[in-house]
Amino acid sequence: MLVLTRRVGEEIVIAGEIRITVVSVRGDRVRIGIEAPRSISVERHEVYARRMAQMGEPVTVGAGEMAESHAHST
Repeated sequence: MLVLTRRVGEEIVIAGEIRITVVSVRGDRVRIGIEAPRSISVERHEVYARRMAQMGEPVTVGAGEMAESHAHST
């Protein structure tokens, strides 16, 4: 996983066609804006996981879940 530090208003560009902008930071909450071509699905992980579970598909573990599982294992 690549971890980057950005300030409000700064952006990250992925593959030249996906743009992620830090919109605001309040306490431990970060609001981001995502611009991507319509052909690329952009979903929150919990929405994606629910959809995959309904379809009977395996779901990859997200970074937040990995951190939580490591916290419980120590």
